[in-house]
Amino acid sequence: MMTPILMLGAGRMGGAMLDGWRAAQAFHPAELMIRDPHPGPSATDAAAAGAILNPPDGELARAKTVVLAVKPQLWREAAAETQGWLAADAVIVSIAAGVKAADIAKEFGGRPVARVMPTTAAAIGQGTASLFSDDPAALARAHALFEPLGAVVDLADEGQMHAATAVSGSAPAYLYAFIEALEGAGAAAGLAPADARRLARSTLTGAAALLASTGEDPAELRRQVTSPGGTTEAALNVLLAAQGGLPDLLREAVGAAVRRSKELGA
Repeated sequence: MMTPILMLGAGRMGGAMLDGWRAAQAFHPAELMIRDPHPGPSATDAAAAGAILNPPDGELARAKTVVLAVKPQLWREAAAETQGWLAADAVIVSIAAGVKAADIAKEFGGRPVARVMPTTAAAIGQGTASLFSDDPAALARAHALFEPLGAVVDLADEGQMHAATAVSGSAPAYLYAFIEALEGAGAAAGLAPADARRLARSTLTGAAALLASTGEDPAELRRQVTSPGGTTEAALNVLLAAQGGLPDLLREAVGAAVRRSKELGA
């Protein structure tokens, strides 16, 4: 039995999980308890549907699964406030970036822990979640939470969570930054800003959908739209071939995210 589910924090990511569960009808709202001092729309919507918002301490003992969804800097505070009220058999599922499972288990009285790095597309059932636990029951609990929200990937080693954070958890922001820059470049090239926005967004979302539907290697799809001596090749010569181009920038960006993930867990 994995419910009731207690969510500690319902910010951007926690709210996306609530929205995704509701859309997928994964859990009955009455099976959810949410603790957040400043609940946003996702939490209040869940409460309106029957979830328990900010339950008293004594109610926390009913929780079978605890989702640690506060900001990484606040996780110890959340643990100190709640662990003494939790049932001994509660399982902790953490989405706190960089925070080691052993540290979480220690602060939560030795309870089993699974770590997850999700993405906010969980809100529409298109999320991606990287999972790790050395406890099979905790890993199964994480699967049950995140499979209704999109794709899940099991990591063989907890050390890989830093790279998963950099490549997946943080990557939606990389794409949004790329789209923002492409819109600006289109306007600089003479397009009306509204036209540049529509062209950039619809083209990239369509390309992503094609990648997902065909299962083709992205390098092959790139070759299919790159005519020798054409306009696409000219642009790719800047993005890919120039010193300090996209491959170098992304390696540097992922490396910076990995380093920060390690710092957050120190």
